[in-house]
Amino acid sequence: MDTQTIRLHWQDEGESAYIYTTLAAIERSAQRSAIFKRLAEVELRHQAIYRAMIEERGESVGEWRPGVRIRILAWLARHGSSSVVLSLRVSDESREVEKYLREGRDDASEAVGRSQRSIAREEANHAEVLSELKGGGREPWHHGGRGGFLRNVVYGFNDGLTANFGLVMGVLGAQISPEAILLSGVAGLVADALSMGGSGFLAAKSEREVLDHEIDMEREEIELMPEIETEELALLYEAKGMPAAAARKAAVQVMADPKMAVQEKAREELGIGAEAASPVREGVTTGAATAVGALIPVVPFIFGSGAGVMWVAFSISMLAHFVVGAARSIFTGRGVIRSGLDMFVVGLGVAIVGYAVGALINGRL
Repeated sequence: MDTQTIRLHWQDEGESAYIYTTLAAIERSAQRSAIFKRLAEVELRHQAIYRAMIEERGESVGEWRPGVRIRILAWLARHGSSSVVLSLRVSDESREVEKYLREGRDDASEAVGRSQRSIAREEANHAEVLSELKGGGREPWHHGGRGGFLRNVVYGFNDGLTANFGLVMGVLGAQISPEAILLSGVAGLVADALSMGGSGFLAAKSEREVLDHEIDMEREEIELMPEIETEELALLYEAKGMPAAAARKAAVQVMADPKMAVQEKAREELGIGAEAASPVREGVTTGAATAVGALIPVVPFIFGSGAGVMWVAFSISMLAHFVVGAARSIFTGRGVIRSGLDMFVVGLGVAIVGYAVGALINGRL
């Protein structure tokens, strides 16, 4: 493993400790706060291992500073979005497990490979602990990540901005009247918002229907074969580390209450949490965010026309592409600048293609 990769791991482990320390500080439950503190301690131990690797190669580590993304996550956690941050941390820990296992397998140094596999095991344990803190389930970040408010806002904004920017640039390329440009932009805004809002609504509705169907099937199984379902629940508890006798006793107690039994089986066996996305909320959130994003390329044309207005629309749209790309990095785990530049390039490509198509249709190419 090269020194640059080790430095990246050193930075990542420090950032993990930083976010866990932040979560511990704002957590009201003393038990959960203590868990976050222990997670931070383990991450700091990992960071110390990578520091030692770097220093063994005769290089200086320097002073550690949290990156932009992790500062944003810490800010979100302090301002009421700790559940979102927790979901993202589960995803981050899962990615780190895969990365460490891959590097541990491929590294030629037996000592380094052993260290990587050891860290991977601890990171896997972290993902399981965070999963339990968030509410359990096989993939607890799946539903929360897709239905999260912030994610819907960022991705809806991105879709509206990019689609309507391409439309406005196409109309500009055709060189039609300023009134037609404004009308086209507003029409595109409405169409994009309704389309994305409707898609968000239908996706959440379909997901809820699937979950309801799974829960109904589980309810029928409990009614038809309670003994077998009790044994299954006991086995699930045993798999989590409970002694056989205690697991059996807990399963019997849960199954004595039909309502509780359905909820517990859905959570433990199906990975379905109690909270489901609201189709109306998903549709409204996604549609509104799309409308705001689609409004950006249109706003300058509300106040005037001409080459100056066109360049203002282009400039603020390109800036918005960079900003929304940087915001996407919160969810993807990529670097803020790199993610922003990627979206900037996408926006530039959309502008060029849209303008060229408009000019071609107008017969100027």
